[in-house]
Amino acid sequence: MSNAVKRGLEALALASLAVMLAFAAAGCGGNDNKDSSGDKSSLPTTIGPGEGKLSLVAWEGYTQPEWVKPFEKQTGCMVTSKYAGSSDEMVTLMRQGGGQYDMVSASGDASLRLIQGKNVQPMNPDLIPDYPNFIEALKSPPHNTVDGVHYGISLQWGPNTLLYNTEKVTPAPTSWSSIYDQKYKGQITIPDNAIQIADAALYLSKTKPDLGIEDPYELTQEQFDAAVDLLKQQRPLLKKHWVLASDEIDLFKNGDANIGASWPYQTNTLQADKVPVKDLIPEEGATGWADTWMLSSQSKHPNCAYMWTKWVSTPKVQAQQAIYFGETPANTKACAEMDKLSQGSCKQYHADAPASYFDSIKFWKTPSADCGNGDTNCMDYNRWQQAWTEIKG
Repeated sequence: MSNAVKRGLEALALASLAVMLAFAAAGCGGNDNKDSSGDKSSLPTTIGPGEGKLSLVAWEGYTQPEWVKPFEKQTGCMVTSKYAGSSDEMVTLMRQGGGQYDMVSASGDASLRLIQGKNVQPMNPDLIPDYPNFIEALKSPPHNTVDGVHYGISLQWGPNTLLYNTEKVTPAPTSWSSIYDQKYKGQITIPDNAIQIADAALYLSKTKPDLGIEDPYELTQEQFDAAVDLLKQQRPLLKKHWVLASDEIDLFKNGDANIGASWPYQTNTLQADKVPVKDLIPEEGATGWADTWMLSSQSKHPNCAYMWTKWVSTPKVQAQQAIYFGETPANTKACAEMDKLSQGSCKQYHADAPASYFDSIKFWKTPSADCGNGDTNCMDYNRWQQAWTEIKG
């Protein structure tokens, strides 16, 4: 996390104390003085009776019947979910929902914005029995933990991949250069997401080292302009920007797209439907996501929310979701469960990989003016959003 963001969050935690006390009445059982200020002593110490409902904002594929229905049967908390197509949409839904949504499966480019905006409240990891089994990097990651206060519980993580039709794209690609190649004009698709600028910056960090890009989320004006220009050059080559994962799946099924930026979830779904596709992490590396279940500051069903977080943190459910989506679980004990469900899936999705693999992925984070080196001339997220509108035309 940049120093500027950290300083801002420190000020936020102090300034919001009085305001967030208003949410104490909606808290979990066991502590009538719970608030959202970041004061650990005010966190709930037990989970009270479920309220019977739970409303989620989630990435597509995160609330499948395989693990939702058993949860509902066990807890009586009936789940409704709204799939979001981007982190920007998640932030908007949580900010404008007026308490309509209890939780959100936020990625790293949304989580700090939600914390800064007071849209989410601290959570007590002591109420999540499997929390001690998480990989170390996801126990207190900077995208959801500020000054030792946990604004959510980590979920799953994974890379953004290059997806291609093996019959239409030959030879098999090895570089991100393929999605900027005239050869595939009209066959390319990428996410409709401003954070895609980081993917272009990562590619340029390897192909144009003179730009000096070290972090694809901390870009000076020159570096930022280079990434934006590359995406503007790519725009006429695209078939479509996809919003939901299912949009990209349909594009590949219908033959409207044959190569693009993707997630393993799309690959799994398409392969299950016998569509000839594969994916890979290209030679330049990859960006990625690390997702967190975050509790709304206006949650009307906090007990069900904690029950849900407990449920999806267990090894079996972590394994189910990891295999379904094609990602890596936070819970280290999920590896054995993954191999029970699908032999070899633990290694396939890097659940047994060393910490160096996790560190090799450039995980999404919210760009800020602070460049992380004492300079404050990097482009903040408002500039990224403005540029993305220009890129799309």
